[in-house]
Amino acid sequence: MTSTDADQWLDSVAFNSDGLVPAIAQDAASGRILMMAWMNRESLALTAESGKAVYWSRSRGKLWRKGESSGHEQLVKNIQLDCDGDTIVLSVTQQGGIACHTGRESCFFRTLSDGQWNTTENVLKDPNQIYRKS
Repeated sequence: MTSTDADQWLDSVAFNSDGLVPAIAQDAASGRILMMAWMNRESLALTAESGKAVYWSRSRGKLWRKGESSGHEQLVKNIQLDCDGDTIVLSVTQQGGIACHTGRESCFFRTLSDGQWNTTENVLKDPNQIYRKS
């Protein structure tokens, strides 16, 4: 793909005023929503080029290669853009089966019931055992 082609498909994405677009990571096999993060133009281009999810960390103000500290990379099978051009869905294979920094399969582990959020998914691995100390 030439840089002109790359610019063309990226120009179709409606990034917000901060230059970001929400990106939903969905398990390619089960369809389960694993997480939501933000992408900028560079992270989206790197994701498409490498086949591994790269996000923009708002808290760190830099690119975040999913799995860089945990080893739980997301291998991207498909990238979709919604009808308004303002949301990305990544169909992924989640390495290690853990997408959430809490040690769970998915970041969506709380369910509203009777006006309260209830935890409906157990921790698969203690986060202290996942993340490398730097």
